[in-house]
Amino acid sequence: MKPTLLVLAAGMGSRYGGLKQLDPVGPSGEIIIDYSVFDALRAGFGKIVFLIRRDIEGEFKRFVEGRYGDGVEIGYAYQGVDDLPAGFSVPEGRSKPWGTGHAVLCSRDEISGAFAVINADDFYGRSGFQSLGERLMAMPEDSTEHFLVGFELLKTLSENGSVSRGVCEIDADARLLRVSECTKIERRGGQVVNLAEGERFAEFAGNELVSMNMWGFEPSVFDEFEKRFNEFLEDNSGNPKSEFYIPTAVDGMIQDGVASVEVLHSGDQWFGVTYREDKPVVEAGIRRLVDAGVYPEKLF
Repeated sequence: MKPTLLVLAAGMGSRYGGLKQLDPVGPSGEIIIDYSVFDALRAGFGKIVFLIRRDIEGEFKRFVEGRYGDGVEIGYAYQGVDDLPAGFSVPEGRSKPWGTGHAVLCSRDEISGAFAVINADDFYGRSGFQSLGERLMAMPEDSTEHFLVGFELLKTLSENGSVSRGVCEIDADARLLRVSECTKIERRGGQVVNLAEGERFAEFAGNELVSMNMWGFEPSVFDEFEKRFNEFLEDNSGNPKSEFYIPTAVDGMIQDGVASVEVLHSGDQWFGVTYREDKPVVEAGIRRLVDAGVYPEKLF
């Protein structure tokens, strides 16, 4: 069975301004999502599911539907602040959904087998999709083996401000031991450092593998995420800013010994539009890849 690609597109991008997921960056008006879909389809994925908010549904669907041709199966899932398990309610002051782990749970009804998860506003390159497609199609659906594509830290930085990255700790067999969230990584005086208050100061060599939220999961992950989301709500539902992240859930699964995660090393250059000033860099990077023959001038 071909795996599904889940694209997390619910965020508006407050630091960027506007619905950045639909901002053209390719030579023929392509958006970043288009390159992810193109790479996923040629890596063997069979369905694309977009996780969005209800308030952007009309604009998003008008833009996407029919964009990839009649032969591509498209699904939609929705994430809202009130999408909660029985027994829980939205606390006063809470205005946004509950994070990327919650987003995965909200997509459950649209996914019937193995799947990959990516961000809508990240350009990942071909190799990660190829590796995930091969691994996911080879695994049985009841497997507790999952996957994370790791990118080299230096290839994921922005010249226009700090970034948040999950730094991977990996054993000799490329198994993920943990992901440590560093929320303010930037170049400072020729060094790459984490400057977030309340977090461990860290100086990086630059070749560390970091998570860019490109995961491969077997469907067994849904039950684990559901269990851990309930536990999260019991402890954090009163905090209007708390979020249930994918790395948090996966780390708990690893520490409890109920899952194993293989880290797949991608040497591709990541591009992203964390800040509006990043857009020309993304456009230039994609232009180079098109000129090199990695992508056609017009994707679809």
